[in-house]
Amino acid sequence: MVKTRLAQELIDIPGDVDVAVDYNAVRVKGPLGEIRQDFSHARVNLRLENDRVIVEAPWPDKKRAATVGTIRSHIQNMMTGVAKGFTVKLKIVFAHFPVSVKVQDDRVIIENFQGEQRSRRARIHGDVKIAVEGDDISVQGINLEHVTQTAANIQQATKIKKKDPRVFLDGIYVFEKSEGM
Repeated sequence: MVKTRLAQELIDIPGDVDVAVDYNAVRVKGPLGEIRQDFSHARVNLRLENDRVIVEAPWPDKKRAATVGTIRSHIQNMMTGVAKGFTVKLKIVFAHFPVSVKVQDDRVIIENFQGEQRSRRARIHGDVKIAVEGDDISVQGINLEHVTQTAANIQQATKIKKKDPRVFLDGIYVFEKSEGM
């Protein structure tokens, strides 16, 4: 079996984005804001060269070679986030009891879900903006991980347990993911 000598991925830096690499900590700054992320846990090397970020791992095994691609995707998402941003849209679905959703501090409060007396809560991660307009919820931000985790928390908060999901369709569901704010 022949072992690969070098796993390497190149990421071109767009003109409106500034990237700094300090050891394995990456800072990406763009028109919408700044994101910092530490990749020191991954056994890969990061460096800047000619308006490119280079992610590499010498003599990688299968797992480290896969990690190189994963880190490349994270950095690419950071660049897209500070340049365009990310939006996830959710739809509020109910059959009988009208559900009300509001934002308080770092939580989304879901009231009257299936006629329940207690409100359900979902945590908001990071610097994410949430807008509730009728039966639609819009989650926007520059960090893809925070935006999608917040949307997942909202969807999970309305998960129905111990009932047939084909019959009881009430809940809040993700219906669109897009780049741009």
